[in-house]
Amino acid sequence: MGNSYAGQLKTTRFEEVLHNSIEASLRSNNLVPRPIFSQLYLEAEQQLAALEGGSRVDNEEEEEEGEGGLETNGPPNPFQLHPLPEGCCTTDGFCQAGKDLRLVSISNEPMDVPAGFLLVGVKSPSLPDHLLVCAVDKRFLPDDNGHNALLGFSGNCVGCGKKGFCYFTEFSNHINLKLTTQPKKQKHLKYYLVRNAQGTLTKGPLICWKGSEFRSRQIPASTCSSSLFPALESTAAFPSEPVPGTNPSILMGAQQAGPASDHPSLNAAMGPAVFNGKDSPKCQQLAKNNLLALPRPSALGILSNSGPPKKRHKGWSPESPSAPDGGCPQGGGNRAKYESAGMSCVPQVGLVGPASVTFPVVASGEPVSVPDNLLKICKAKPVIFKGHGNFPYLCGNLNDVVVSPLLYTCYQNSQSVSRAYEQYGASAIQPISEEMQLLLTVYYLVQLAADQVPLMEDLEQIFLRSWRESHLTEIRQYQQAPPQPFPPAPSAAAPVTSAQLPWLASLAASSCNDSVHVIECAYSLAEGLSEMFRLLVEGKLAKTNYVVIICACRSAAIDSCIAVTGKYQARILSESLLTPAEYQKEVNYELVTGKVDSLGAFFSTLCPEGDIDILLDKFHQENQGHISSSLAASSVTKAASLDVSGTPVCTSYNLEPHSIRPFQLAVAQKLLSHVCSIADSSTQNLDLGSFEKVDFLICIPPSEVTYQQTLLHVWHSGVLLELGLKKEHMTKQRVEQYVLKLDTEAQTKFKAFLQNSFQNPHTLFVLIHDHAHWDLVSSTVHNLYSQSDPSVGLVDRLLNCREVKEAPNIVTLHVTSFPYALQTQHTLISPYNEIHWPASCSNGVDLYHENKKYFGLSEFIESTLSGHSLPLLRYDSSFEAMVTALGKRFPRLHSAVIRTFVLVQHYAAALMAVSGLPQMKNYTSVETLEITQNLLNSPKQCPCGHGLMVLLRVPCSPLAVVAYERLAHVRARLALEEHFEIILGSPSSGVTVGKHFVKQLRMWQKIEDVEWRPQTYLELEGLPCILIFSGMDPHGESLPRSLRYCDLRLINSSCLVRTALEQELGLAAYFVSNEVPLEKGARNEALESDAEKLSSTDNEDEELGTEGSTSEKRSPMKRERSRSHDSASSSLSSKASGSALGGESSAQPTALPQGEHARSPQPRGPAEEGRAPGEKQRPRASQGPPSAISRHSPGPTPQPDCSLRTGQRSVQVSVTSSCSQLSSSSGSSSSSVAPAAGTWVLQASQCSLTKACRQPPIVFLPKLVYDMVVSTDSSGLPKAASLLPSPSVMWASSFRPLLSKTMTSTEQSLYYRQWTVPRPSHMDYGNRAEGRVDGFHPRRLLLSGPPQIGKTGAYLQFLSVLSRMLVRLTEVDVYDEEEININLREESDWHYLQLSDPWPDLELFKKLPFDYIIHDPKYEDASLICSHYQGIKSEDRGMSRKPEDLYVRRQTARMRLSKYAAYNTYHHCEQCHQYMGFHPRYQLYESTLHAFAFSYSMLGEEIQLHFIIPKSKEHHFVFSQPGGQLESMRLPLVTDKSHEYIKSPTFTPTTGRHEHGLFNLYHAMDGASHLHVLVVKEYEMAIYKKYWPNHIMLVLPSIFNSAGVGAAHFLIKELSYHNLELERNRQEELGIKPQDIWPFIVISDDSCVMWNVVDVNSAGERSREFSWSERNVSLKHIMQHIEAAPDIMHYALLGLRKWSSKTRASEVQEPFSRCHVHNFIILNVDLTQNVQYNQNRFLCDDVDFNLRVHSAGLLLCRFNRFSVMKKQIVVGGHRSFHITSKVSDNSAAVVPAQYICAPDSKHTFLAAPAQLLLEKFLQHHSHLFFPLSLKNHDHPVLSVDCYLNLGSQISVCYVSSRPHSLNISCSDLLFSGLLLYLCDSFVGASFLKKFHFLKGATLCVICQDRSSLRQTVVRLELEDEWQFRLRDEFQTANAREDRPLFFLTGRHI
Repeated sequence: MGNSYAGQLKTTRFEEVLHNSIEASLRSNNLVPRPIFSQLYLEAEQQLAALEGGSRVDNEEEEEEGEGGLETNGPPNPFQLHPLPEGCCTTDGFCQAGKDLRLVSISNEPMDVPAGFLLVGVKSPSLPDHLLVCAVDKRFLPDDNGHNALLGFSGNCVGCGKKGFCYFTEFSNHINLKLTTQPKKQKHLKYYLVRNAQGTLTKGPLICWKGSEFRSRQIPASTCSSSLFPALESTAAFPSEPVPGTNPSILMGAQQAGPASDHPSLNAAMGPAVFNGKDSPKCQQLAKNNLLALPRPSALGILSNSGPPKKRHKGWSPESPSAPDGGCPQGGGNRAKYESAGMSCVPQVGLVGPASVTFPVVASGEPVSVPDNLLKICKAKPVIFKGHGNFPYLCGNLNDVVVSPLLYTCYQNSQSVSRAYEQYGASAIQPISEEMQLLLTVYYLVQLAADQVPLMEDLEQIFLRSWRESHLTEIRQYQQAPPQPFPPAPSAAAPVTSAQLPWLASLAASSCNDSVHVIECAYSLAEGLSEMFRLLVEGKLAKTNYVVIICACRSAAIDSCIAVTGKYQARILSESLLTPAEYQKEVNYELVTGKVDSLGAFFSTLCPEGDIDILLDKFHQENQGHISSSLAASSVTKAASLDVSGTPVCTSYNLEPHSIRPFQLAVAQKLLSHVCSIADSSTQNLDLGSFEKVDFLICIPPSEVTYQQTLLHVWHSGVLLELGLKKEHMTKQRVEQYVLKLDTEAQTKFKAFLQNSFQNPHTLFVLIHDHAHWDLVSSTVHNLYSQSDPSVGLVDRLLNCREVKEAPNIVTLHVTSFPYALQTQHTLISPYNEIHWPASCSNGVDLYHENKKYFGLSEFIESTLSGHSLPLLRYDSSFEAMVTALGKRFPRLHSAVIRTFVLVQHYAAALMAVSGLPQMKNYTSVETLEITQNLLNSPKQCPCGHGLMVLLRVPCSPLAVVAYERLAHVRARLALEEHFEIILGSPSSGVTVGKHFVKQLRMWQKIEDVEWRPQTYLELEGLPCILIFSGMDPHGESLPRSLRYCDLRLINSSCLVRTALEQELGLAAYFVSNEVPLEKGARNEALESDAEKLSSTDNEDEELGTEGSTSEKRSPMKRERSRSHDSASSSLSSKASGSALGGESSAQPTALPQGEHARSPQPRGPAEEGRAPGEKQRPRASQGPPSAISRHSPGPTPQPDCSLRTGQRSVQVSVTSSCSQLSSSSGSSSSSVAPAAGTWVLQASQCSLTKACRQPPIVFLPKLVYDMVVSTDSSGLPKAASLLPSPSVMWASSFRPLLSKTMTSTEQSLYYRQWTVPRPSHMDYGNRAEGRVDGFHPRRLLLSGPPQIGKTGAYLQFLSVLSRMLVRLTEVDVYDEEEININLREESDWHYLQLSDPWPDLELFKKLPFDYIIHDPKYEDASLICSHYQGIKSEDRGMSRKPEDLYVRRQTARMRLSKYAAYNTYHHCEQCHQYMGFHPRYQLYESTLHAFAFSYSMLGEEIQLHFIIPKSKEHHFVFSQPGGQLESMRLPLVTDKSHEYIKSPTFTPTTGRHEHGLFNLYHAMDGASHLHVLVVKEYEMAIYKKYWPNHIMLVLPSIFNSAGVGAAHFLIKELSYHNLELERNRQEELGIKPQDIWPFIVISDDSCVMWNVVDVNSAGERSREFSWSERNVSLKHIMQHIEAAPDIMHYALLGLRKWSSKTRASEVQEPFSRCHVHNFIILNVDLTQNVQYNQNRFLCDDVDFNLRVHSAGLLLCRFNRFSVMKKQIVVGGHRSFHITSKVSDNSAAVVPAQYICAPDSKHTFLAAPAQLLLEKFLQHHSHLFFPLSLKNHDHPVLSVDCYLNLGSQISVCYVSSRPHSLNISCSDLLFSGLLLYLCDSFVGASFLKKFHFLKGATLCVICQDRSSLRQTVVRLELEDEWQFRLRDEFQTANAREDRPLFFLTGRHI
């Protein structure tokens, strides 16, 4: 075939430009797309899309047909040879002679069929529903096998009878097929036609066209549409490395006018992003490529050649430096089989058996036969991914192929234009074309390394980025342009056409050394598949990993599929399609049927000495006597050493005490605050106030070890004691009822839990679902498949049942390390109810100081980065090499079986090598040898024999049993039974440990109980053992600190989802002691994994492989990883790796994957430097000569010299590329292992546990998983994090952003909530259908945190703090203080002796003297009030407290709230919803603002008040008609006797306590109707209204914003009297006497919480002997009792005793006292009309008022049998007044001494009311004014008309200046001072002359201003008896505008 194509460009410009461009792109490391072809076809400014990475087509099957090379880029033309003769019939279905050929028309007509001819049905594209009949010579038709058809054609027309058509082209013209492509008989002769029993001609079998030539490249021009596939379920795929630098483009078929921006750039921007994810297609196929329908440019034929140029680039290096580093398999995950294709649009293969082809794949055309023995020949089952278009049927040996719709779904997803872009118009934004998809797929496959596996997520991301870049300009244009009626057509950049596609694909594949092979077919994929099978059977695809089959014969669409034929890739992909259940079934089948015996047989041929078992037996017999005696000897010597030194001492062994860590405490508090926020929300979903205690149930997966572990946690945490659930004798059985193992018996226990929650509505039940990512299967699945497994969907059936969801007293807490499956679009958990484990440090600062550092996945990954001393994550290259080789040898065995057998063989050989069979060292790997040596040697380093644990993870239980039995057998033969234990750990069974080891554990842990057995892995601390850990998923089992090696080489690397991967790696998560930083620890001491430790085990036969080729495949942009990533590291290099195969090169026919040769020899890291200072560091690869090794150019490489630790000679090696690792050790001499060799492994003689505290375990991973875990994306996010999060969910869309490393847990949660949806089998799948818009369950929380970090401890602590809080919620701190000054009580002759009176007898009561002494403990610091009975000694009064101690030191008692308590705003319960005004069905209660004015002479102005009256409370008021003006507040009549309401309106003045004030009196009033008014300041009105929307508010005028409580009391009383007058007038008109209107009001503090009554049982009427008890009663009971008092109208003021637990009998013995009343008073506003509260007062205003009332001759009565409890509220009230400086920058506290100053001084003015400064100053510093009065109680200060607190050390005597007032007799008293405070005209000079003063007594006059001060002095003639000095004048430290008060002091002459 020549190089001159018809219509080719005549210059070499085309080839030159194309190939320079392609070559440059392939060699480039640059990941940035670069434009290509622009120099060839486009103007300079028209930079268009680029084609980078394109390559050549192999020349083997390339034959050009003459007409096949023609292609124009114009509109397709119908295919015609000659113009039709005139007059011909051209009707479809008729021949040119006009005769009908349709089968339906002529099926019953007789036809002339010559001998040797057959009737055949022809398919016409223009009549898809009809077959045309023709007669064809059967020699030109194939036989039954699809072979032996002659080339050419011979046929007749059955219509007109014309014979002898020799060309099918001619014949097709005759019968009017009207083809758009070149006619081919294979394509159009479809069916044989046969006569049925009735003689009618009918359609018969398909004509089996096979083996046809693959030559012609047809020009597609027809418009037949492709049949679309339904979206199929298939496996979810996983991301791999980014694809560097491929940049395919569109070939421009014509020059395009217009600016460059018109051209959409269709770069497939495959930059450094990591591609991940599977998406659900939108279940519709958009237009395939509407660009084709756009107007074509006029210039045609510029690119008229559709074939590729032939220039070859043989020297191209396939190893681009930026080639990706690690592949990643498709993930299967737990896929349930019942998911229907229609429900979920994301790939999911639950539908197929291990290798069956039962996919509902739409097929067209003839079936393709799968050859027999395909698996035997190919050594792997090819995996065929259906691509675009139709896929043929397969028949024959279907067991040897796997068909998957994954790729098809991926293409579909990427063709669904995201809804985000729909706003720009569907016509403008087209999905990526099929041709482009296929081309990008080929580029992607070409880039994959030999050990990588293709991933659908990568492809999706490539498609997405290509699409985005191509439409970026358009999207921007649409975003900026104003909307237009018709969107402009996008520029007609010509796409890749289907004709160009095959050769572009071949071009791309040409550079990859046959790794990708392209087959083009003419008619259907069937041809290509047959050809592929033929090539496979002939062995021509041995080097080919991927076969791309393209059928581009139709212009509307292409057919394609991709077959994975690489043995490694095909095995991984086919295994990844199995569900876990199928995987186990397959392995079981192989074990049961004995298929694995061939493996055993193969292993036995490896040993030159014969079968390992024979060797073992021989060794056993030879050494039996010797071993037992040596063991005995060693035990004797050990025993002897014990006798001498007492018990052996090992300081490292200390079982951790169960203590709570700061982190756990923090998380518990976070959980608590979330629960509180649920309760505080207005949704009323959780009423914490109604619960009295906490109960709980912990649900865990069905693992016996986890169960026992959780029981121990609960037992040791003390939570049962804390919750009050613990009875006297705590037994294990008691604990068991709180932990539920979710197995078959779980349902009964759970029902009991539900029953319990139903019966105890006042208990809050916390349902904890631990390990919550396990079993998310929907219960509907259980209903479908209930017979199969009763545990299916158990979690959903129990935890999501209606009873749990609706129970108001059950809170569900899901706890998991992997919350992703619970974070979907349909989740039940609100994002606000998620609690994430806090980060350990923020901005480098440790948030919680802990002595241990958590070492989790991110730290493990970090250890692999260069600069770290040791990588803790490693893989074992020699193990992987052997597995790969055996995989090819045993293609029918599952790789899990092969891996397990190889690993067990390695362990067996290593045990033998360490035990004295050194030759076996060659049959294990370095890594396994290291593990085994340390396992056996660690107990020798410790005086007690403590050792390390090796975790061997074998997920498949049957394989775990095989491994256990084999290792136990080897151990027995080597007589090592007492050296280390082998434990088989499976979820279903507990821990079984031999007696000898149980005894050791009991001794170490000092356990006396002889029956004790370890039940958890944690109890195996220090036991040298191999724990074979089975089960498909770990179930939360914790491992001891002695865990040293985590061998995960057997985890199922083909089923990768994020949860599964992190769960496996979570086994190694660890707490490292913080004392020694890991880096230093690693450098300063011998670590098992260092290279030199192992060098002692083999002295001189190290062969060093070349270093450096590792760097070949690494992009220079990546952070270089530490070279010790491969395994331990070791100088023991390649010998052991290869020796697993014993040098049998036949076992590994092909070379190891490139880059493996050099992985074992490690450069010395910092750890070795620190330990061996005398030794030079090995040169790194970059310093030595660059390696020239590649897969295709073998050659010797010099190795830099390197001196090894033990002084061995340096060995220079030549490594050949074929079997360097395999054959390197065959001739080397093995040296025997000396007994002392073990000392190299653990150099220091110290317990292995010492190291365990400081260093996490070392983890071995499969290579695939290792690559996945350590590779990161551009943001540094580990690749594993980008995987599909869980097998039970799927991606919601292809159009999603990538996760980023900087995302917090919360952001990740929101990401998954947006971009994942549950599969139909997921329990949340139906959540959105419940009709609730949000769909969140209000009482459901999610706690997530890394594995093994202490979540169990945290949630148990949460239960404790929740319980404490509930107790705290049902309890309040109430003041519990003894009454003060009891000993000063006046012992008068008068007592109220009628002890049983329910109400005071008026006549008796009047005779009682008034008790001036204050007894309320809150006035402990107040001045005593003298009366004539006191004989006060100075020492009776305590020392004054500091002001700041006043609050702190007041005594409180914790009291349980009764059902009659008053509540704050946090209380929600059903009964008082309406009372509070929070009714879910209504808006906040409407209320109206009413002004109310009255005049008050004392203020000299009209007072304007505002009432806020809710609609529900308007019945308490009278409004004018018709104006609606507020007229008065309704008052009841004295004569009303109803028990349904409280007569007295209650007023509660309050400030700063909108949340905490106790204004909810619903329960206190026992539901009775009452009128309650909150009295608030104007600036607080809005906030109080918000919190108390259904309460009446009385808003004080703004002038009172800074006033104290006196102003509120003053206004309440004045308003009430004014209202009483109004009501009397109003009701007088109704005929009611004024005196019948109820005159009482209640003034209550906002902290009164409960009320009590004392029940007294006295022996007789006047008996002093009585017993009493106190009980809680409602306020209603007390009020109705008091209001019913017969003579109540005669009392001015009534009150209650303040409650105290220390109340003495004497205090309640007398039922009534005439004394001060505080806190809760019932005031007769009628009697007290002329006695006012002092509106200026802040402190002691109630004492002042009491004294005024008494002096006015009115009665005060305290009911001693009633008491009020006051709650301690730490916010608001009088504490809300802060005295600060007016100078803003002075932040220093102002002390009371600074509250006054000299007038006109430069003193700093304070921002506080003058009155407050005065009262505070006098309280603390009055001794400055009254020095004689200090502690001089016999000579008090005379205080006229007011009571001011002068401090506890000064007594005052109160006198009233009002005429007829009651005052004490002062004739015999000498006063030490006189206090005149704002005295009015009643105080005259003559009044003062009645009193006598000590010589030197002091006077203090206080007035509003300086002039009134002087006037007062003159008016009262004070200068006659008092001496004044100018310097004795003071003022409060206020600015003039704040109206300071002025003082004048003087001395008595």
